[in-house]
Parts: sequence; C-alpha cells; structure tokens
Amino acid sequence: MKENKYIWLIGLVITLVLVIVPLIIFLPRDATASSDPWAGVPERPTHTDHTFLIEGPLETGQEVTQACLECHPDASEQVMGTVHFTWESDPIQLPGRDEPVTVGKKNQINNFCIGIQGNWQKCVTCHAGYGWEDETFFDTATETNVDCLVCHAGAGTYAKGDYGLPLEGVDLVEAAKSVGVPTRENCGGCHFDGGGGNGVKHGDLDESLIWPSASIDVHMGEHDFQCIDCHQTEDHNIQGRSISVSLDDENQVYCSNCHGENLHEDERLNAHTETVACQTCHIPAFALEDPTKMVWNWSEAGQDLGDDPHVYLKIKGSFVYEQNVQPQYFWYNGVADRYILGDPIAEEGPTYINYPQGDITDPNAKIMPFKVHEADQIYDTVYNILLQPKTVGEGGYWTEFDWDLAARLGSEITGLPYSGSYGFTDTIMFWPTTHMVQSSDQALQCTDCHSENGRLDWEALGYPGDPIEWGGRFDNNN
Repeated sequence: MKENKYIWLIGLVITLVLVIVPLIIFLPRDATASSDPWAGVPERPTHTDHTFLIEGPLETGQEVTQACLECHPDASEQVMGTVHFTWESDPIQLPGRDEPVTVGKKNQINNFCIGIQGNWQKCVTCHAGYGWEDETFFDTATETNVDCLVCHAGAGTYAKGDYGLPLEGVDLVEAAKSVGVPTRENCGGCHFDGGGGNGVKHGDLDESLIWPSASIDVHMGEHDFQCIDCHQTEDHNIQGRSISVSLDDENQVYCSNCHGENLHEDERLNAHTETVACQTCHIPAFALEDPTKMVWNWSEAGQDLGDDPHVYLKIKGSFVYEQNVQPQYFWYNGVADRYILGDPIAEEGPTYINYPQGDITDPNAKIMPFKVHEADQIYDTVYNILLQPKTVGEGGYWTEFDWDLAARLGSEITGLPYSGSYGFTDTIMFWPTTHMVQSSDQALQCTDCHSENGRLDWEALGYPGDPIEWGGRFDNNN
C-alpha cells in the first residue's frame, strides 16, 4: 500500500513539472508580473488633511509659503532649482553656435503671445512664484516667492493674477487648508490654458481633460490618472520636456516607462515600435472636444472688427481654431532645433521656431504626431530678425495699438536691435501630441497609413513609397 502511495505522489510531481511549469513559463507576456503596466505607476502620496494645521490670518502669498516652510523646509529651495521656477534651461552647446545658449519662457520667443520680456504683468500669471515684475526678479527672489498653492490648492479655492500674485479676493487661509497632491486641475490651470485660453497652445491639453471620458483619454478617463502618475516627481522636479522650451531630451517621460515594447499579439505591430512612436497610432486626432488654435495672424490686430475669442480680437488679430484635428507626422529624436532671439529669419518660406530633429537615418528617431501652429508675427525688415514687442501695460501694443512703439520698448528690454522698420513674417511651431491617448480598439488601423489615401507622406519621411508596396521594413536602415 505504501509503495502505491509513493507511486501516486511521484506521478503527481511529474504531472506538475510537465504540465503546470511550462504553462507558467509560456504565459502570454501581458500575463506576467514583469509586464504589468501598473508596476510602473507609483502609489500616490498619502494626503495629509491640512484643515486643522493651518491658522490665519494669511494676508499674502508669501505668508502662505512661510507657513508651508515650517513643515516642509526644503520645498522652496527645491522648486527654485527647477524649470517651473527658472523658466530657463541650463546652458547647452548647439551645433553651429559659437557658445552655449539657454532657452525657456524667460528669454525666448514663440508664435503665440510672442515673449514674456516686458510683459511679465500678464505672462507670469502661470509662473510658480510671486512678484515677477521685471528682469531683476531672480536677483532678489527668496524662498517665500515660491507659490505653493498653484500646484497644491484644492479645486476652486485659488487663482493667480497680475505678476503671479494671488488674485484679489482669494481666501488664502481656505486655500492653504485645502492643499493636497496635485490634480489635473492644478496642472491644467497653466498647461490647459497656456497661450491665452483653453486649448490655445497644445491641442492635446485642454479643459476637457479635467474630467474626461475614456474616449477623450483612456488613462485619465478610464483609469483616473492624474498628471503626476506619468509625470513622476522627486524633490519637486517634474519629469517631462516640451520642445518649445527645451534643448535636450533629459528628464523625459516615455510610454515604455510603464508599458513593455512588445505589447501586441501581432508581431507585425511590435516591429513598428522600433521606428514609430506609440502616440502615432494611439493618438489619431487631438482637440477631440475643445477646439485648438491652428493659425494666429498678428498682422490683422488693431482693427475694430468685434471681439470673438475664436475668430478675432483687436489686441491679438485673427485666429483659426479647429476641432478633432489629424496630426502631421515627422521624424523626432527627442530634441529640436531652436530659433534664438537675434537669429536671422528664413530667406524663403516660413521661419521654424522649433523644428523637430531626426530623420530616417537617425537610429534614435521615431515617426511622431505633431500639432503644427502657423502664425505671422512682427519682424525687423532691415535686420531680418523676429522682434519681441511689449504688448502689456504702459506703452504696450494692447494699450496704444502702435507696433512701432511696442517694438522699440521690447527691443530696449531684450537688447535686440531695432531699425525702426517692421513688417510681418510667417513662422511655424511644432507641438508633440502625447495626450488624448486612445485604447487599442480606437487606435489607427493598418489601412489608415498603408493605403492609397493613407495619412503618412512616405516620401516626405524619406521612404521611396509605402514600405508595404516595395517590400521595405519600418527600420532606419531602409
């Protein structure tokens, strides 16, 4: 009887080895713990209720920050070292330039509101600090000039006004009591409304993402992701880069931080990930609910044509907004060229402010979807450089509607030469599309790209034609 018992046990062990173990080993990739995307999503910090920790009165934003520093003594120092406060990159050597340059909102130009220098009163409403009134701010700023509330105050309790100071009428005690982990509404207060209004700048970031449906963004809508779940943060340094204000690919966020690179059951799709960004297939369109600005004509400002923020404003000119926009596609290796203040404009065609770098021969480049924003903006017709006018406040264009005066005042602040002769020239900016991600059933299908009317311009991307037709592969060697 004992021998029969042992024989039964031995048979059971052999069955386990031959059947169960191979089953475990050869489970589909997405069934293994190592490929679980949730493993890459950090646990959100436990919220500490500040209701009974904050005492008033608090009369200024600086007083709020001083109260925060009593328990978080390193917070302001950390923030002041980040680009959210400096609005300027570290110096970097770019090809074709004699010395390192810095770039950021602090000192550079764009083709939306053009530039902040001289226009601090309104532009720094989105700055994570208090009291940036002129070019001397960073010479005198102290730890109490850091604005803790803009990132941490609860919804509906806080807003910023001129020079980044709390908007008049805000109950600072109530706002300080409400603080917690940053939400989409905190981040969106600046990033959804950048460029002067909801959805103006990015196209894939707008107020529809405060409470989105899954059809707007699968991460935020279906899984209730907050911005900080992907833009992970350590010592107040937030991961992520924007090619409008960055010259390198450091501190970037990648889909592969959470998702494996061989996710698809069909290996033909996995082969695409070597040269096609995840966003290309999974963000078929942007501005899905709220329209975004695609064209801005500064040259038409100053006329009394009525004010409609989606068509025309006297202070800004005419606009073209679009909804549910199909991206344009370019090779992108994570960095961009950059028009620096004082550079000559293009001799022919538009001047590119931040052209994405990379091509079919670049092993680090992938095909990426972009919003492409077109504008005409003021330039010096003698020196052939873009000008950064003063638009806000005394003497500014929005007050006097005098481009010559605005250009003179702006040049005095930026140090740019101004001949006294101006015109308007076409410029283009590129914005990578990385939000409004769709689930696999809503992603692009093969024929969206590989067909007679497919959305990719293969020749512009460097291919002799559709790779399916001539037998090529999606790699940088063809």
